Amino acid sequence: MAVARSQRGLTLISTLIVGCFLAFCLYVGFRTVPALNEYFAMQRIVGVIASEGAAGASPTQMRRSFERYAYTDDIVSVTGVDLQIARASGVTYVDVAWERKVPVAGNVSLLLEFNASSSSGRQ
Repeated sequence: MAVARSQRGLTLISTLIVGCFLAFCLYVGFRTVPALNEYFAMQRIVGVIASEGAAGASPTQMRRSFERYAYTDDIVSVTGVDLQIARASGVTYVDVAWERKVPVAGNVSLLLEFNASSSSGRQ
């Protein structure tokens, strides 16, 4: 009896529960990776668009340029119309905010809110 008391570890049931929890976390993680890739691509593109604005491009040209970058990087959540472009004292600011709904299972989904912004003043 003394040997049985000193043994510790996970039982079969607790191993299954922990495994299911880890599998669910991985599943949710894999479902959100495309949205995060889109966010990081948007951060990069917004910086490039802001630098084009500092070089003298008009807002219409900046939106067209964004559409080309978005097509190349497969960005579907944001269009050129969604860009907020402002110029103040020679600095171009480009901001965009969007939401992405990621379905998880059945009627359960994650709502991810993103905000990408840049200014050409940051070098």
